[in-house]
Amino acid sequence: MLTFTNRFLNALPGDPNPSNHSRQVHGAFWSRVTPARVAAPSLLLHSPEVAAMLGLSEAQMRSPEMLAALSGNGVLPGMDTYATAYAGHQFGNWAGQLGDGRAIMLGEVLAPSAEHFEWQLKGAGPTPFSRRADGRAVLRSSIREFLCSEAMHHLGVPTTRALSLVLTGEPVERDMFYDGHPELEPGAIVCRVAPSFIRFGHFELFASRGEHALLRQLIDFTVTHYFPGIAAAHADPRERLLAWYAEVCARTARLMARWMGVGFVHGVMNTDNLSILGLTIDYGPYGWVDDFDPGWTPNTTDAQGKRYAFGRQPGVAQWNLARLGDALATLDAVPPEALTDALAQFERTYAAEANGLFAEKFGLRAAVGHGDDASEARAIIDAAFALLVQHEIDMTIFFRSLASATTVADLRDAFYRDTEWHEARAAWAAWFERYAALGARLHATPDARAERAARMNAVNPKYVLRNYLAQQVIDSAHAGDYAPIAELLDVMRRPYEEQPGRERFAHKRPDWARTKAGCSMLSCSS
Repeated sequence: MLTFTNRFLNALPGDPNPSNHSRQVHGAFWSRVTPARVAAPSLLLHSPEVAAMLGLSEAQMRSPEMLAALSGNGVLPGMDTYATAYAGHQFGNWAGQLGDGRAIMLGEVLAPSAEHFEWQLKGAGPTPFSRRADGRAVLRSSIREFLCSEAMHHLGVPTTRALSLVLTGEPVERDMFYDGHPELEPGAIVCRVAPSFIRFGHFELFASRGEHALLRQLIDFTVTHYFPGIAAAHADPRERLLAWYAEVCARTARLMARWMGVGFVHGVMNTDNLSILGLTIDYGPYGWVDDFDPGWTPNTTDAQGKRYAFGRQPGVAQWNLARLGDALATLDAVPPEALTDALAQFERTYAAEANGLFAEKFGLRAAVGHGDDASEARAIIDAAFALLVQHEIDMTIFFRSLASATTVADLRDAFYRDTEWHEARAAWAAWFERYAALGARLHATPDARAERAARMNAVNPKYVLRNYLAQQVIDSAHAGDYAPIAELLDVMRRPYEEQPGRERFAHKRPDWARTKAGCSMLSCSS
């Protein structure tokens, strides 16, 4: 039996208007909304790990009652459905009220671990925040969301999770690239799970409207329930707010370091798409960098400005945090200079996290803090990045190869073109000689070298959810074959292991995927 606590719904005021039509919602954190029924739901896939985390058995996941809840056709005892109000900056511009336009909360469950987890259906129909859209989602985007949520978790990246993927049995019309060619596609619904789905944009909404009492109420709710250590340590409201803001900055910095470390690109880092808990949230036009290109963005909407390109993500996160700080600054009791000092926590944390992570990825962590060796390690890492951007070199394969490389030739498979390998070989040979010399000095014994390789393989994944892999299983699903989705999910459960017989999932992007829709870039369309 699931125990629903629904703290957000019960503690914060809601919208008294029961009508489900697109509108501006004032003075409220949420609006009640019932998911739209679907014609013929079927459970396509679920995450056993997430189910176990919530205390759900396999039999419960397969029950008719659970299918009804996960498809929007019914509710379990204790569920109370609603959508939340928030605002945000999109592509650097203030967008005003946004809100859960195609996400509907099912409530909050108390798990066996005593942790609280909110359930949210994505694609379950319109809400008051849908802005004339249908609130639905298609199978291709739902597969990508489901797979990426779980893949990121197993990579060790903080993220929302995915409990289930349900087919609705109804078609949904979408214009994938906004080019005037809409098509009917299979509809689907993902059930997302997280301790909270509160975003930067929730705070921005009330600040923008001058609803300061509601803003304070949201801050108190958030700190009390999700940052209890800060709540206990700071009785003074001003000190509590500043400590909390600094912690949000630190968590966001750690998240950015993890993204950069595995080559993940979110694609649409609007302020409404950043979690107050430092989780990866809202998987839309995301991607993994294949060749190491700081200027690559997976989002067609971002193709010209490249605001959300791979290398710009830490800077954008800091900008978004500054906008959160602006919202907090509307409370008179918070001096702007104090918020600026708290924001500085982002740079300090990101520098420490990223430098430490990449030292581990290169196998040079032993040099950190050791005078000349530390200086040499930093120079070697900087030199590698300077070389990586000059040619098409696969980031994932390059780093995975380093642990076992004995000569520069062992890096050849990371190059996308033989001509570039031959052009770059001399420069890389000089780099590798310097790199190997420091590695030998730091790890002189066979045991030390074996430990170093194991540590490198623990932070350098062999398998990541490359866009072309996701597109292959999407194509299979559209043809009626859903088995490849489960196989790909299983591979992504152990990204740092070798998995003999599954090497094909670790191959670099094939030439046919360079320009294929869904493999190179994607739109914000569902």
